[in-house]
Amino acid sequence: MTSGGRLTQRVALVTVGGGEIGGAICRRFAAEGAEVAIADLDPAKSEAVARAIAGGGRALALEVDVADEASAKDVVERTVARFGRLTTLVNVAANVTPDGTVENLTLEDWNDALSVNLTGAFLMCKYAVPEIRKAGGGTIINIASQLGQIGVAGRAPYTTSKAALIQFTKCLAADNAADGIRANTLSPGGVDTARILRRFDSREAANRARGPAYLLGRPGRADEIAAGALFLASDESSFMTGADLLLDGGYLAFKGTIDKPV
Repeated sequence: MTSGGRLTQRVALVTVGGGEIGGAICRRFAAEGAEVAIADLDPAKSEAVARAIAGGGRALALEVDVADEASAKDVVERTVARFGRLTTLVNVAANVTPDGTVENLTLEDWNDALSVNLTGAFLMCKYAVPEIRKAGGGTIINIASQLGQIGVAGRAPYTTSKAALIQFTKCLAADNAADGIRANTLSPGGVDTARILRRFDSREAANRARGPAYLLGRPGRADEIAAGALFLASDESSFMTGADLLLDGGYLAFKGTIDKPV
């Protein structure tokens, strides 16, 4: 993997780094010169991404449960022990939440969404911020969603957690700007990943059904989200903090359907 150099001397910790979006971010960061800690609830997935990244000691596979405080603390400590510092945190972790209304969702459904999507980011930041400060500053990227900006029937736990994550990140930016720590959210639209199989029979069926809701006529790709994360992690976004980068293919700009994908 050839390095582009935009993240040289950076050390990144990515949660759900074994997933399709997290893995794309890890590979892109490594290609740009970063040392990358790939943290996932499933260690086999993080190890697979680590093997795919060339450079031997430049990738570290870790197991983490972001909703568990001891686990969040441990994964930060192990990253610093391996690479000597931490400059970049990317919180990708998000629970798949059941559909339902306030009447038929259970308290467990609600708490499961918030424990990972929101509290998990809080816990990772709690232990990452002091290390990023010690490194002289850096960046935090919390992966939110286009759905964090609108109301969606039957999706209250997910959309609420993502809206709260956007607000949490603004506060994070305000609290830590003086230490040279920039914090932003990245809000993807629908992305063509295996996760959509929860709602559709196949990825092809999902793309056909969802494509007309986007001005660009299709869902996004994991590599496009990784490109946005690279921008936020690099000096190219040096005057950007407390902001939300919306990568949604025009979904929020256009509420309707297009007859033919463009």
